[in-house]
Amino acid sequence: MTSTTTQDQGTAHVLDVAHVDGDAYAVDVRGHRVLVDQPVAVGGADTAPTPTELFAASLATCVAFYAGRHLVRHGLSRDGLRVRTEFTMATDRPARVTALRLTVAVPPGLPEERRAALLAVASHCTVHHTLQQPPAVEIELAD
Repeated sequence: MTSTTTQDQGTAHVLDVAHVDGDAYAVDVRGHRVLVDQPVAVGGADTAPTPTELFAASLATCVAFYAGRHLVRHGLSRDGLRVRTEFTMATDRPARVTALRLTVAVPPGLPEERRAALLAVASHCTVHHTLQQPPAVEIELAD
């Protein structure tokens, strides 16, 4: 992965996606590889999550990360911290996610007075902010 800096946008992070087999693709980012596929019912081999599932997982893991960092900052344990995510797909076109619902299961023993602050911090994760202020997206063909 390479990073470049642009004046208006900050650092650009690069990842690469390559076809593996059938409907499966590999995402290479910073020396890590993540696979995606489609369910058997729509022609895939179901060897990995779908891109849409990873989209929802991205939000969930971002919320979990922010919540976890908040807990550590306040000397509290992350043990038992979980984020359950449900998403709903549109029934019309274009295909898209129309709703996401995240439920944060807090660690046992979290003081009642810390709950509101934890929710506030978790709600301000980078992915959540990105969804609230969508980025410009350009899709082009390589030369």
